Amino acid sequence: MVKRSFKELVQADVSGVFLRPDEFADLHTINGKEMAVQVDSNEQIEREKRYNQNMDGIYKNQKLIYISAADFGPLPKQGSLLIMDKRSYRVADAIDEDGIYSITLEANRA
Repeated sequence: MVKRSFKELVQADVSGVFLRPDEFADLHTINGKEMAVQVDSNEQIEREKRYNQNMDGIYKNQKLIYISAADFGPLPKQGSLLIMDKRSYRVADAIDEDGIYSITLEANRA
């Protein structure tokens, strides 16, 4: 029996459990490529209010997504553009959590 480290086990669980489309994630198109994405509305609400009102009647719609680093590619930079399901978002924050990216997206909506 081959022993695997905890980090190796976590990496195997990224696509095998956490981001498995028939378990926790759904398929979305990110920058033109279909991949498993977990949209976490509950955690986003905990981080801050979902809609931040601005003085001019425009609000920021925020989404928190989790995506496999291997599927996505390099960690997106804060302020960069990301297209999810044909809607444009700006990356507010992106963190590499051991092979899963936690990305906060925001878009202005009227």
